[in-house]
Amino acid sequence: MHYPHDFQMVGGELHCERVAVRRIAQTVGTPVYVYSFRTLVNHLRGLQQAFRSLRPLICFSVKANGNLAILRLLVQRGAGLDIVSGGELYKALRVGCPPSRIVFASVGKQDKEIREALRAGIFCFNVESAPELEAIDRCARRLRTTARVALRINPDVDANTHRHITTGIAESKFGIDPATALALLRRAAALRGVRFLGVHVHIGSQITQARPFLHAIRRTAEVVIRARRLGVGLEWLNLGGGLGIIYKDEQPQTPQAFASAVLPLLQPLRVRLILEPGRFIVGNAGVLVTRVLYVKPAPRRRFAVVDAGMNDLIRPALYGAYHEVVPVRQDRPPSTVHRPQRYDVVGPICESADVLARDRRLGPLHPRDLLAVLGAGAYGSTMASNYNGRLRPAEVLVRGRRWALIRRRETRRDLIRHDVIPRALLK
Repeated sequence: MHYPHDFQMVGGELHCERVAVRRIAQTVGTPVYVYSFRTLVNHLRGLQQAFRSLRPLICFSVKANGNLAILRLLVQRGAGLDIVSGGELYKALRVGCPPSRIVFASVGKQDKEIREALRAGIFCFNVESAPELEAIDRCARRLRTTARVALRINPDVDANTHRHITTGIAESKFGIDPATALALLRRAAALRGVRFLGVHVHIGSQITQARPFLHAIRRTAEVVIRARRLGVGLEWLNLGGGLGIIYKDEQPQTPQAFASAVLPLLQPLRVRLILEPGRFIVGNAGVLVTRVLYVKPAPRRRFAVVDAGMNDLIRPALYGAYHEVVPVRQDRPPSTVHRPQRYDVVGPICESADVLARDRRLGPLHPRDLLAVLGAGAYGSTMASNYNGRLRPAEVLVRGRRWALIRRRETRRDLIRHDVIPRALLK
């Protein structure tokens, strides 16, 4: 069974599991990210069960949501972590993730990060280029160890998603074309500091159909087969992430449907499977709660000015992404007297792009009303900033009837914590 999320209206109020979201906002203030424990766990379990025949290593993508509490609860339930920086490695180790369940991606790994990962004993590096492979080999030999690597194949497959999150086409900065990958595999014996463990492919994000994955697997499988003929026994295939979720009217695949589509191609290869889901696990497990500051009528628009902005959730400004917006409390039933009105939900940031939602049927809205921006669990808090001197929001995790703060709201002192005034220079 697929569980979209655990945010539901109960008695006219939005609840996360069994807690009224209004109560959380009243206690910790707004803006605030609210996450559902049960949704996170159910989405992870769905993937674990769907692919159990291949004994998968499911590595949650830390870039989607790096909150330590969320990382720990997933690791405690068998997940590994997909990291893209030394900072994310630090987080992964802090939450107790076994190094044997950590994979390191990124097109720009620095030598310092590579050495840190080698010393930690991570499971695998996903290699994006020949120069990177040589850097990993050099670092490993200097540390007198062997780095396990998977070559990231760029299969030149269009995932039919937003151009900013398409990563598997030839024009993308990501991955290695199959011919170059085979040339690198032929050098396996000369690269004494690395062991080729498998191949990696990641073609994009928010993909709702299996077909692009099937094309990518077929092209990647050719590399695996030809590598084995060269005497390089590749054992793992990392299918990356990219599974889409429901933001509006999408009809994404369930874990079972996705597994049914791809397993017939994977099983004959006799490989172990790695998956790197991020959005699929956490996207619909979180909402951003914000408060209406002003209702501003204009000749052609009606604006609801709220206290959350593009610094808190940049996806609408960056990608033109759609997020459903709902009132946290519905005091009045719909009627002809109180017909819902259309609003642009906008933030306080001094940018025209600071629009969380356009032309939405809401309300009527009034100052101090609470709104929830749905589907905000992925690429929300991790992409937040202090632009315009704004404080990044608090974060809360709900489990059943209980809830707890898992990230405090920043203070103004945090805004200047790392600034230095060189008084001698400024005289």
